[in-house]
Amino acid sequence: MAGSANVFRLLQDVGKAACRCPAHSQAFRLNQPRTTPKHVCSGSTESASQPEYAFEMACSNIRYGKGVTQEVGMDFQNLGAKKVCVMTDKQIMSLPIMTAVEESLHRHHVNYDVFQNVRVEPTDVSFKEAIAFAKAGNFDAFLAVGGGSVMDTCKAANLYASNPDADFLDYVNAPVGKGLPVRGEVKPLLAVPTTAGTGSETTGVAIFDYMPLKAKTGIGSRAIRPLLGIVDPLHVMHMPNRVATYSGFDVLCHALESFTAIPYDERTPRPSNPIERPAYQGSNPISDIWSLQAMSVIKKYFIRSVNDPEDFEARSAMHLASVFAGVGFGNAGVHLCHGMSYPIAGMVKKFQADEYSADHPIVPHGLSVVVTSPAVFQFTAPMCPERHLQAAEALGADITNRKKEDAGKVVADVMRQYMYDLKVDDGLLALGYTKDDIPDLVKGTLPQKRVTKLAPREQTEEDLANMFEQSMKVY
Repeated sequence: MAGSANVFRLLQDVGKAACRCPAHSQAFRLNQPRTTPKHVCSGSTESASQPEYAFEMACSNIRYGKGVTQEVGMDFQNLGAKKVCVMTDKQIMSLPIMTAVEESLHRHHVNYDVFQNVRVEPTDVSFKEAIAFAKAGNFDAFLAVGGGSVMDTCKAANLYASNPDADFLDYVNAPVGKGLPVRGEVKPLLAVPTTAGTGSETTGVAIFDYMPLKAKTGIGSRAIRPLLGIVDPLHVMHMPNRVATYSGFDVLCHALESFTAIPYDERTPRPSNPIERPAYQGSNPISDIWSLQAMSVIKKYFIRSVNDPEDFEARSAMHLASVFAGVGFGNAGVHLCHGMSYPIAGMVKKFQADEYSADHPIVPHGLSVVVTSPAVFQFTAPMCPERHLQAAEALGADITNRKKEDAGKVVADVMRQYMYDLKVDDGLLALGYTKDDIPDLVKGTLPQKRVTKLAPREQTEEDLANMFEQSMKVY
């Protein structure tokens, strides 16, 4: 219990200390030189390519508690908000969650309009629809009620409504967009997460499908993270089995990828100005605490939370694990599972995930991320085997007498076991892909330098192709 108490205190301290200054925003510039991590091979001595020497910790303030949604009206009242933009999706709109939100807003005389057309797995097109609504409404505060799709859409709407002269690609991560730092102020944004997965209530990241490339990209800036995440475990009791499964795997991969990411002081280039320090900085001592804590919760509660939707203890624990992992990866970053997931989701053909309310083909984010995980961690383990073994143990593996050279297989086997136990579709073949799609999947991964550069091992196109091929079948 002492360890849990320490984690909660640290979460509280990080929330209080988190800088909300828009100057500390993220801009990854592809044209800046990069050297290879020290544990891969020796790097350049050019001053512009010197490794990083510092990291910054930032996350939203978090409020956790059963029924805490009832306070949201008071929060906007306390902020002095005159008109709030509430964003959600049609499925959430029909659930008791929205009833609780609207009752609180009415009770505290908060004026608001609702945008309920958020797309599950948003695109640049759906982002722009939400942005247009936000610009037209002249709002002075925002509220996101939903999963990662809703929270990310609301972040983007707030950003562009607050900076109406910006072109859409100005803030989109390079090389798809310009990756410009956010210098203008944004309005206060509160988030009420309804899934135990993305951790988007803690991060300054908004992910979407960029339709011209048929791959995901995003916006990453500390400036767009929510002012407050209202984490109410009552809401995750409404998650269907498959939503709980895929959301949980997103939590797992957030924690595992951030813990095995390149160390922050080996990331290059060192920014010439703090405004250019990225939100995703590489593994660091503080993120490690959150990532390991998330994995320990996953070990105890993940399978329980899926198999028994009435298990409040397990579902509420996974809701907190999502927050823990969000604090971890929101500062350390993710790497190959996420980078490779973006074309998997963006190139979806006919696959329609069970129990998702989307009216279009969809590979849910957590599924697209976890399907390559055995191949990914088999590939990355030789670079930092101790970390991979430590993570495997946190997830429940017995690493007694396991050697460093076993690390990749140990982690891959742990991931396969979780996937098998939770009846995850067996690889990319089951999602409608064939080996003929591999070149396009690789092509869609290549622009994801913002995350793939954080992997502890450099990748060639052939490496990526091999990992996609190994992921055609998982079991």
